[in-house]
Formats: sequence, structure tokens, C-alpha cells
Amino acid sequence: MSSKQNAIKKIKSLCYLTLGGSIAYQLIYIKKDFNGYYGKVLEPASQYLNPELAHKFGVTAIKYGIFPTESFTDPKILNTKFLDSNLSSPVGIAAGFDKHGDAVLGLKNIGFSIIEVGSVTPEPQTGNPKPRVFRLPEDKAVINRYGFNSEGHNEVYKKMQSINKALLDKCLLGINLGKNKLSENAIHDYTIGIKKFYDVADYFVINISSPNTPGLRSLQKKEELLELLTAVNKTRNLLQSAKRIPLLLKLAPDLTIEEIKDIVYIITKKESNVDGLIISNTTIDKPSLINKTFPNEAGGLSGKPLANKSTEMIKIIYKLTKGKIPIIGVGGVFTGQDAYEKIIAGASVIQIYTALIYHGPPVISKIKSELAEILEREGYKNVSEAVGKGVK
Repeated sequence: MSSKQNAIKKIKSLCYLTLGGSIAYQLIYIKKDFNGYYGKVLEPASQYLNPELAHKFGVTAIKYGIFPTESFTDPKILNTKFLDSNLSSPVGIAAGFDKHGDAVLGLKNIGFSIIEVGSVTPEPQTGNPKPRVFRLPEDKAVINRYGFNSEGHNEVYKKMQSINKALLDKCLLGINLGKNKLSENAIHDYTIGIKKFYDVADYFVINISSPNTPGLRSLQKKEELLELLTAVNKTRNLLQSAKRIPLLLKLAPDLTIEEIKDIVYIITKKESNVDGLIISNTTIDKPSLINKTFPNEAGGLSGKPLANKSTEMIKIIYKLTKGKIPIIGVGGVFTGQDAYEKIIAGASVIQIYTALIYHGPPVISKIKSELAEILEREGYKNVSEAVGKGVK
């Protein structure tokens, strides 16, 4: 071997040693002080990545346990009963993050008590053209127009079937159902979803409120909604044996008060009733945003600008239903105070998404610890005691 080859070999070895040492150091740092590492290194770095690529990296990291298991122990005051299940906390991950069911157990391990997969469509579809996700960091917001990109029922079902449900103790697994973009029979798309996932879901969500599938939100209209929910309930009634899988409806935050009243009327009818509501999906209303780069992009807006709008809608529906239909509150939850405001507005539990994009897994324990402190300070023994206390 020539001296030149020896030199090259030594340089390569040195490079590998340096790279290996750097990776080892990063892993030790992650394990020793994950919250500090995320805040100082990963959070700033992630904002330079393409948003959709960062999303994929996040799901993959959670799937393979690269982020450490949450060390925060949920205090008793956060123990929550929802849909007849006992949860260790009222904090869940909204649909849209783990669209294909890749990271369910990982999401449980980093601290979520409700994990919602999807939206899942019957047939695989790629969704809308890229770019389709835009960060608005000054507004703590995101605009997305994914358009129900999905691997389809069959692939997602295989993943759900392989999960050891015993590992999801005190945790709910929801399957959020959507329709294919080119489907001419929405009722068929939702009913076959109920059939497909009936043996693996803890609850179903009928998503007719995404702004990114043409014509989807029209299914929230009185006549269309009655027809859809009647068909879905018939299917569910035929399937139920020893168990009844709860059915939830996810609503848009852009409904008028008359449209909300129509929906409440429909969902309380025997043939078209639901067991819960998710309030709310993203909004097409773009208020006065600080960010001047992407405010006119088509798609749904999530994050801080949605917070008050979704909370007010929770109050309205909680009052109209007299608190008899459980609500999952979604939209702009970044802190324990945000979660508390949705709970006293009428939400039994809450879900986050955009906060995870900006602040990563450490935000989960932050929200929970802050919420526990607020509940204790306000004199509540548990979450359920506070539900709806802000509604007059």
C-alpha cells in the first residue's frame, strides 16, 4: 500500500472517528438533558428544514424511540375519564400528525393519552401537490393543504392490527376517517372505514371539516349530515357485538351560528347521534397575521390564531348541548393555560399539533404540569370538575 493510500485511509478513519464521537456525544446529551437539548439544538435546527420533511423526520424519530420516553409522571389531578375510558391525562395528539399510523406506541411513550391516526382514506392517494405546508413562526401558526394524503385503509389497518393494545394502557386510539378526493360516494367511503377498523379502534372520527378536499365541508349541511350519520350509525349498529365503538364528528371553526344549531339538532337525533365532537379543524379565515410571506396561501390555518375561535365555538356547542356530548378541544393549545381555557369552555380533553411542530416533545410535559398547577390553584380535584365551568 502506497504512502498516499495510507494517508487517505488515516484521514477516512479520523473522519469516521470524529463523526462517531459527535453522534455519541449528541445521544448522550439527548439522554441526559433532552428538554435542554431540544430547546437549544433541535428546535432551532428544525425551523430551517422544509416543513413537510421536518414532519416526516419527527414521525420517524418518535416511531423509533430516538426521543426518550417521557419522565414526567402524570399527577392524579390530571387523571381523566373520557368515552368511558380512564386516561392518565387529558392531553392527546390531533389527527394529521401520524397520518399513516407509523408512530402510535412512540406517541404514547412521549406522553400522549389520546392518539388519533389519519385522516385515512379508503384508497391510497398522494394528496395535493407540494409545497403544501407553510410555517408562520411569528404567528405560532401553520398553513397546510395536504389534502388527505394517505396510504389507504389496507396499509394502515395492518399497522393497527400489529399493535399490542396492552401497551396502550390508559390511552385511547382513534381512527380519523376521510373520503377519497375523486370519490363520488362519501357515505360509502365512511361506512367501509367503520367496517375496516372496527376491531382495532377505540373511537372513530368522521372528518368532514378539512378545507383541503373539494366539497368535503358541504357534508356538514343539515340534509347531507343527516344522511351520512344515519348510514354510519346503521353500519355501526350492525357491527357492534360485545362492544360499541364511540363515534365522533370533527367540525370546522368557520360555521355560522345557524349551521351550528342545525348540526346540534342532527347529532342529537336517535338515528344520527354521535358520542362526541372534535372542535375544531383548521380555519380558512386568515386574520391579521404578522407573517407577510405566506398569509395568502390556500389551506387550513392552525396554531395560535385559531385558539380563541375554537374556544368560543366549544362554549357555544357546550351550551347548546347542555354539556351532554363530550368535546375534544383543539386549536392553538401551547400552554397549560390554553388547555385550561378550553376545558372550562366545555372540552373534556384536548389535542395538540402545531405546538408539537414548534416545540417538540418537551411541550407535552410542559402543558400537563402547567395544567395540573392551574387546576390545583383553582381548587379542582380533577379535570372533569372544571369542564364547562367558564360557560354562563
